[in-house]
Amino acid sequence: MAKSKPKRRIQKTNAPKKCYFCDEKKEPTFADTAVLQRFITERGKIIPRSRSGLCSKHQKALGIAVKHARHLALLPFIVR
Repeated sequence: MAKSKPKRRIQKTNAPKKCYFCDEKKEPTFADTAVLQRFITERGKIIPRSRSGLCSKHQKALGIAVKHARHLALLPFIVR
């Protein structure tokens, strides 16, 4: 019989507990690319809510703003 491999534990990173947009009292917009890039990985993926610490309202708006900025060529679709 083959030995089973020991399971690896996944370490969770500590996400900030407060929403960035709620604290700053502003909404995510497609024109503010500096703020949008803060929530995008170096590969161009949108960071999930569990890692970014955003509330659900602003995470949904962030996704829409990033996709809008990509279509307007303000952000790249993929990074090479």
